[in-house]
Parts: sequence; C-alpha cells; structure tokens
Amino acid sequence: MCKFSSEGRRKSPTKIIIFSYESLLLLPGDSDAAVQKLERMEKSMNQVTLLGRVGGDPEKRGTEQHPVVTFSIATHTNFKKGDDLMQQTDWHRIAVFKPYLRESVYRYMSKGQRVLVQGRLGYLERRDPENNSIIMKTASIVAEEVIFFNK
Repeated sequence: MCKFSSEGRRKSPTKIIIFSYESLLLLPGDSDAAVQKLERMEKSMNQVTLLGRVGGDPEKRGTEQHPVVTFSIATHTNFKKGDDLMQQTDWHRIAVFKPYLRESVYRYMSKGQRVLVQGRLGYLERRDPENNSIIMKTASIVAEEVIFFNK
C-alpha cells in the first residue's frame, strides 16, 4: 500500500520486517544442519474457542489411570433465508483431561449453562481389535480452559 503526501506525491511504502523466533536463534556462520533443524521447528497452531450452551450434564469416562470428563455444547449460526431469519445449531464434543479443570467441570457445570471453552482440536480413532482396521474417526475439542457464565 502506498501513501500520498499532502503535496500529492507518492511516498514509498513502509518496509515491515518480521523476525521469527527461529531467525533470532541463528547466527552468521551457523552450519546448514542448524538451519535445516530450525526449518523443521516451524510454528503451527491448533486453537479452538467456542461460546455456547451445555447440552447435558458432564459425564466421567475413561479409566482410573486416564480419567476424562466429557460434555457437549451447542453453538448457533444465524442467517437469512428469503424474508425469514433462520438459526442453525452445531453440536461440539468437549473432553477435559486436566485434573483441576476436570473436577470443576464435573461438579459445577449443568445442562443449559452458558460456557466459553478454549482448547485444541483432537482426533480419536477407534480400531477393530481383530484386524486393527479403523472403524471410526471422531473429532473433539480438548479443553484447556472452561469459563462458566450465569444461567
């Protein structure tokens, strides 16, 4: 984008230099191996934020060694169809593994409560025990933080 001065002449575009964490780790004269290693450590993001209402009371699942609390929340998308205002509901499966958060969700969350969930998208594969083939793949949100709102 070019800017114009008050005299009507174009100013040259402003240069923006972005440094990544990886570029700050490299020093002049570093080997090619160091450069290749840092290229493989590129930044990626898996982040989900949902605001909605709880679909049912949370359930304890898993084993004694690997407990998990699961619940679902509904989010809505409003749109116009002709002259009518429509609403589409999407349901999301949430899994809570963090011990302190898991217990709070199980004790204090109830159906219909408004919550904000922040976490990451996680995938689960269910396999047939006989031939180890994939029966079903499912996605759920692995909660890192859950904020409760008043009903």
